[in-house]
Amino acid sequence: MNVYEKESYVRGNNHLLGHHQVTVKDRKLMDITGVKKLHSFDSEMFVIETTMGVLTVHGHDLEMKNLELDKGELSIIGYILNYEYEDHDYDGVGKGLLSKLFK
Repeated sequence: MNVYEKESYVRGNNHLLGHHQVTVKDRKLMDITGVKKLHSFDSEMFVIETTMGVLTVHGHDLEMKNLELDKGELSIIGYILNYEYEDHDYDGVGKGLLSKLFK
């Protein structure tokens, strides 16, 4: 599924998937909507399945401030270094290098 197909799919099924938005305030607070599942998290990385793909957030001293999966909302506090999306389903993002090499 390419980006345009995914956008039309999300728009067409908005009542099922919800709206996705990421807001970062002063690199200390990140509010995310459209959260489907929180796969893993620790003080340096969060791996989140959203309606627009798997979102990985990197930083220092990261903590979950709020999680409401029924509303699809997540808030993260800490020092946010970067975040990135992967368009495919979760396949172990956040696992160690050796586990990825020896699938």
